[in-house]
Amino acid sequence: MRLNSLRLTNFRQHCDTFVTFDSGLTGIIGANGSGKSTLLEAIAWALYGQDAARGKKETLRSLRAGPNARVKVELDFELGGHRYRVERGLTTAELFLDGSDAPIANSLTGVSELLRRRKELDVMAAMAPSERAQFLSRVLGYERLRTAQRLVRERARLIAAEAAGVRAAMPEAGSIDRLHADASERLTRANARARESAERRDRAGATLADIVPRWLAAQREREQLQEALAELRVAESESAAYSRDVERVERELADVQSAEQELQRLAEELAPLAALSDELVRLDRMASEDGRRRALLDTERALEEEVRSLRERRARIETAPALEEEVTVELEQKRALLELVEGELEAKRTEWVRDRQEAETKRRALLDQYAEAREHREQLVKAGEDGECPTCERPLHDHYRTVLDRLDEQIEALVADGKYFKSRLEQLEEMPVEVRELDERRRAAFDETSKLERRLAKVQLAVQELAQLSRDLQSKEQRFHQVRHDREQIPSGYDAARHTQARRELERLRPLDARATRLAAQLERRAVLESEHQRAAAGLAAAQARAAALSARRDVLSFSEQSYAELRAQHDRAATDLRTAELDAVAATGEAAGAQQALGRADQMRAELQRARAQLDQLEREKRLHDELDRAYTDLRTDLNVQLRPEMSELASAFLTELTDARYDELELDDSYNLTVIEDGVPKPVISGGEQDIANLCLRLAISQMIAERAGQSFSLLILDEVFGSLDEARRQNVVELLRGLQDRFEQVILITHIEQVREGLDRVINVRYDEETGMSVVTQSDASGVDDTPLLAGAGAEE
Repeated sequence: MRLNSLRLTNFRQHCDTFVTFDSGLTGIIGANGSGKSTLLEAIAWALYGQDAARGKKETLRSLRAGPNARVKVELDFELGGHRYRVERGLTTAELFLDGSDAPIANSLTGVSELLRRRKELDVMAAMAPSERAQFLSRVLGYERLRTAQRLVRERARLIAAEAAGVRAAMPEAGSIDRLHADASERLTRANARARESAERRDRAGATLADIVPRWLAAQREREQLQEALAELRVAESESAAYSRDVERVERELADVQSAEQELQRLAEELAPLAALSDELVRLDRMASEDGRRRALLDTERALEEEVRSLRERRARIETAPALEEEVTVELEQKRALLELVEGELEAKRTEWVRDRQEAETKRRALLDQYAEAREHREQLVKAGEDGECPTCERPLHDHYRTVLDRLDEQIEALVADGKYFKSRLEQLEEMPVEVRELDERRRAAFDETSKLERRLAKVQLAVQELAQLSRDLQSKEQRFHQVRHDREQIPSGYDAARHTQARRELERLRPLDARATRLAAQLERRAVLESEHQRAAAGLAAAQARAAALSARRDVLSFSEQSYAELRAQHDRAATDLRTAELDAVAATGEAAGAQQALGRADQMRAELQRARAQLDQLEREKRLHDELDRAYTDLRTDLNVQLRPEMSELASAFLTELTDARYDELELDDSYNLTVIEDGVPKPVISGGEQDIANLCLRLAISQMIAERAGQSFSLLILDEVFGSLDEARRQNVVELLRGLQDRFEQVILITHIEQVREGLDRVINVRYDEETGMSVVTQSDASGVDDTPLLAGAGAEE
């Protein structure tokens, strides 16, 4: 990975900073707190997001920027033969490839690089031995072996579980053999039973075939006898029915003769019925007209009373229009008087309220002045002649009595004014007499106006009622004359007693008339009854003749019910034997089919058992393979960890030799990964702080080189933050020269330090300083001689 440029917008104390990077040894130099490490943080934040930032997301925005100012970091770098540009904000992240304007990703996953800071490797000092080994395994990529081993173990566990499931599901071989033997034996027995049942069925069929012809002949003879008996019963039934019809018709003919005699007697009594019916109709019509005449008379009287009432009411309200105009004029006068009185009352009341508020305000101000004057006097008395004036704060001395007297006079004046305004407030507490009188006049005028308004409303209602009343009166008078005319047109002469007598006589004759009607209808049936009598007599003779012929036919047929019963019993036994034999044959065939199926299932279970054994053998082979692979991964990780410490010690020793001018030529890691410096073959348990920093730096460089070698590609970028620590100048120069010598492995080496003396050994310098006036970091770039190359400053970020 190679960095090209970095732009920061409102990122912490960098408001608008642009930095370019080149090959070689570059130093970022500035005082503590100037914003050097913020550049490194911005690079990590652009690549990895919030996880690489210090603090929360809300703390990234510059304090000097507005609340809506945009926070943005833009990083341009090269990786794997391509050029990338990362733009990250607080809520957005975009990745551009090879100068394209369209992003290839909106969230960065997969863009990673080694950023080594001093504090990341210093954590090893606080780790336990096992934790240090795990840390080095993780940074060197050995964790992938652990991941692969975990996958192998998981697969082995799944294979073992599957094998256990197959083993649990496998049937027992002995039970399968027993099932097969039982099915074979069942099939043999079922086949023998089927043969025996077929033989019995054939014998029963032959016996039934011998009985069936005789049984059919007996059934035909029995059916002929039953048919003759049925026809005989029908003929006898018809003869009895015809006999009953003859008797019934003869009785009805006798009734007709009696009805003819009774009808002659009733005809004399019913002679006046027609005239009486006409008279009753006439009397009913006259009774209806008389009721209508009485109803019209009642209506006429009611209408006469209503007309009289309406005329009286019209006479009372005929003066309403003139009275309406008079009341309206008087109401307008009263309203004008009410408005005048209300205006005067409002003016007087406002003047009274204003005077009371003014007196209250002045009295409150006097009370405040009195309290302040009393406080000044008490302060003055307490301080005495050596005190200071409460107003001008100068010593009083000889002016003490004069100032005190002036304060007393001021207090007396305030008390007098306060008493005046207090009495004035008491005077104004009650409503003035003039205001009360005006309020009484307003109330009286308001009552008179309300009375006139109510009177005017009544008069207006009377005016409206007068018009409606005239229309109602005209309508009622017309109705009254029409009702009187209709009543006079109805004739009189209705006799209620004769009406009642006629109705009673008619009600007595009506049942007799109904009886005569029924008798007449009975007489009309005489011809029909005589015809029915002749037809019934003929039918009776024919039915008696057919019954005699059928009796003779019955006596000719020779049929024995006992022989028929014996033959039927023989036929039923033969049919039952045949059905039993057929059912036994079907049951035997079904049993043989079931035994054959059981035998097939036993054969299938034998085949499934063979397949399960083959699958179990395959799973056991896979389980042994994965167990062997698990042991191989364990051995490989053990070998790598065994080789790790010597290899790391060798690389760190080479770096230590160069940094100490060959004073120390060996650095050793013990089993706990603790650093031990060896001088002339003798371990040094205690070394200075600067030597400890050099040893840690050598270890970090060794780890970085091992990571690059195991990654399979060159790591062109190395960033070191504050690695000089407590090193003296000679050691610092050795570190710089060593880093320069690493350019064959790291194309770009970036040093972050606050030590100015290393400037001359660098190829390029980025200066960072903090501007107290603007509160922002100012960044400039220069070569090793100190000449500015490209001045870069942090301006105020514009709010979006």
